[in-house]
Amino acid sequence: MSSVRQTFPLGTQWPTIDPFLFVAHHVDHYPPGNNQLGPAASLKGRKIGQDFDGKDGWNMYHGSGVPGFPQHPHRGFETITYVRRGRIDHSDSLGASARFGDGDTQWMTAGRGIQHSEMFPLLNQNGPNSLEMFQIWLNLPAADKMVEPYFTMLWADETPTFSVSDAEGGSVEVTVLAGELAGNVAAKPPPNSWAARPEADVALWHLSFAPGARWVLPPAAGPDTLRMLFAFEGAALEIDHTELVAGNGALVEADGPVELAAVGGAVECLMLQGKPIGEPVAQHGPFVMNSDDEINQAFADYRRTQFGRWPWDKPDPNHGSTRQRFAKHADGLLEERSLG
Repeated sequence: MSSVRQTFPLGTQWPTIDPFLFVAHHVDHYPPGNNQLGPAASLKGRKIGQDFDGKDGWNMYHGSGVPGFPQHPHRGFETITYVRRGRIDHSDSLGASARFGDGDTQWMTAGRGIQHSEMFPLLNQNGPNSLEMFQIWLNLPAADKMVEPYFTMLWADETPTFSVSDAEGGSVEVTVLAGELAGNVAAKPPPNSWAARPEADVALWHLSFAPGARWVLPPAAGPDTLRMLFAFEGAALEIDHTELVAGNGALVEADGPVELAAVGGAVECLMLQGKPIGEPVAQHGPFVMNSDDEINQAFADYRRTQFGRWPWDKPDPNHGSTRQRFAKHADGLLEERSLG
């Protein structure tokens, strides 16, 4: 009997399960940058402010000079931003800022409300600037939707990564972004996250299969846990004899071991797992609450307060031409990492 309960194609936004709300995988092969950290290329023919067409292999998204997502609000959930390649500049209404990438993850609890921007500075003026990132939205239960905003940096050098080999020598590299696997424990999520509750059984793993590699995915901890596998790049993933071609995902049983194998070549996968929150979801754009009345209140609060002042001189700030990775938190804590 197959452990695959359902399969589905991956579009611009991937299908999700409670407690997750949204998954997007962005891959942009940007050209060399100019001295303003934008593309040294013509923007003619692009829908500036709404550029999602992938012209020439890259998007400006909502950016007008530097690609990315200028100042915008959130309330009631969390964003998890995992960057495989490239850099992201974060700025927010609390006065916090960060530059991260190349294996780093930012985990932000929007809580009662925050504005932030996520810009993609093109730091290399002499060659291409590739960006690959995942953004995952994780819901908050009603009890935590109005907590104070907060973010945690899960730096690449603190993110557990290990390899396992099968009997034929095929290898699988596993990156543990959330949860625990084979004694490898991810850094702690923000304190009010659903993932901070042990009973929530939240896990987020990146799995890189070498061609032909086989591996048994262990059972989840909780009986009510749901689990999804996304084959997002490469050849195909075989799940208990069901073939999942790259560009597709599957909802799989979580209460027992699941046999996985790369078929036809290497394959990259993302796994999301968690116990459902099991509460009503009311969502309108950047706000996720439990009722329409709460959504209306979120819009009213945003119009009235803007979720705090915007302390930056423009809606799309960047952090200059250095490749330095850092995070400056609202309380003044400064974290710095190597250039990378």
